[in-house]
Amino acid sequence: MEVLPPLLPSVFFFLMRIFVRSCLFPFLVSGTSPFKPRRFSSAPTRLATQFSTTRRLGHSPASRRRLGSDLILTRAASVEAGASVESVDVAKQQVLTALSQIMDPDFGTDIVSCGFVKDLLINEALEEVSFRLELTTPACPIKDMFEQRANEVVGALPWVKKVTVTMSAQPAKPVFAGELPKGLQRISNIIAVSSCKGGVGKSTVAVNLAYTLAGMGARVGIFDADVYGPSLPTMVSPENRLLEMNPETRTILPTEFLGVKLISFGFAGQGRAIMRGPMVSGVIDQLLTTAEWGELDYLVIDMPPGTGDIQLTLCQVAPLTAAVIVTTPQKLAFIDVAKGVRMFSKLKVPCVAVVENMCYFDADDKRYYPFGRGSGSQVVQQFGIPHLFDLPIRPTLSASGDSGTPEVVADPQGEVARTFQDLGVCVVQQCAKIRQQVSTAVSYDRSIRAIRVKVPDSDDEFLLHPATVRRNDRSAQSVDEWTGEQKLQYGDVPEDIEPEDIRPMGNYAVSITWPDGFSQIAPYDQLETMERLIDVPQPTVAKV
Repeated sequence: MEVLPPLLPSVFFFLMRIFVRSCLFPFLVSGTSPFKPRRFSSAPTRLATQFSTTRRLGHSPASRRRLGSDLILTRAASVEAGASVESVDVAKQQVLTALSQIMDPDFGTDIVSCGFVKDLLINEALEEVSFRLELTTPACPIKDMFEQRANEVVGALPWVKKVTVTMSAQPAKPVFAGELPKGLQRISNIIAVSSCKGGVGKSTVAVNLAYTLAGMGARVGIFDADVYGPSLPTMVSPENRLLEMNPETRTILPTEFLGVKLISFGFAGQGRAIMRGPMVSGVIDQLLTTAEWGELDYLVIDMPPGTGDIQLTLCQVAPLTAAVIVTTPQKLAFIDVAKGVRMFSKLKVPCVAVVENMCYFDADDKRYYPFGRGSGSQVVQQFGIPHLFDLPIRPTLSASGDSGTPEVVADPQGEVARTFQDLGVCVVQQCAKIRQQVSTAVSYDRSIRAIRVKVPDSDDEFLLHPATVRRNDRSAQSVDEWTGEQKLQYGDVPEDIEPEDIRPMGNYAVSITWPDGFSQIAPYDQLETMERLIDVPQPTVAKV
């Protein structure tokens, strides 16, 4: 057998030492095997880099061993952190599952699906859970129940020792999309209180409803739209009884009483107006839209009597969320109220409640109905309005209206205040449901030169040719109001006409501005009956 030269063993062991140091030692430090596939991550890369740096700097074997131990501990900590993150995710899922047991009775689904749960934080070390419930309105009548149930279901988890629940409400924003007057852009809900007949207590209901909503925690304003006979200056008594104007923005500053913002022509220093209808409509538009309302959850509008220009102006300028109808037991009141309900129906404003004022009085342990019965229930039955509230004849209710302090403020525990509390709960719940619905959306798609119409409460969307919409105008400019003769001829509208602007008008129509300056009011019902586009050209893509 040939004997190796004396130099070869030394060279062999020298090469083996280099192999161990450069190839096997990093795997021994990192705790992995060089013969098994491993998942690449930032941690092994950092280890290899630190180890090579150590060799280059010439650390001693002892220091390298200390470094290896430190790196092993670092990697163990990172693994533990990853497991901790995973356990936090599991804990969050357990909390959300527990909270999904809480149902919102208005929406018919759980608060997690409603998107109410925000800012969920888990502190595993202290076994604490914190989150925020963001409701649709600060006046939610069951917010205390939500808070209590949230504490209960999350506190029942075996690993939870402390639960912190914060209650909040969504920021004020209009329910309908599109451009609105600046003064109305931060108002969530606009409630019309209407009777279409004078002397039935409409202003009394409007003021007490507003202060009931304020007592429930909402930010509220009142707009007295009766220019001919404003009632608000008598029913409330603010310190500042004159409206002021911001000299920089030229906007109106509302006055306030007990935290509720107030606008009335009676606070303009003019008393009652003596002017024609078009001038009154302009005054109402200016008072309503140029006021600095700020963020409001509810703006209550005390509507003037009737169903004329002023009422239509209000419904067109302000996107009314809902209406509350006020009536009395007499048959004559029902006839006028029916006109108002039909008006709101045409304008796509849902009537959510009927208040029958001066219904009864109690004496000698008996209840008397001096004006008869059935007017309010007849409105409910005939028009399908879901809620009816009866107000008694109370001298204090009338006196509070004259004293400048609303009855719900003067006697918050009385029978009248309890009725208004029920009415306030009804209004809050119905407005929340309405806000969940999708409004009709109308827009112009320039890429295909067509008007898109999205129908509410469905997935149906259809397209209209702009010329078709323009030719179907039914205003006095296009159709003779006396004879019905068509004044706008087919050839008067070019085929390539395009709208310059489309914006909503209340809940029932859109205003379309055309290149010739004409502003067309197109009701949603009319748009649905027009001839629709079927063969739509696809938008062309420019080649680069």
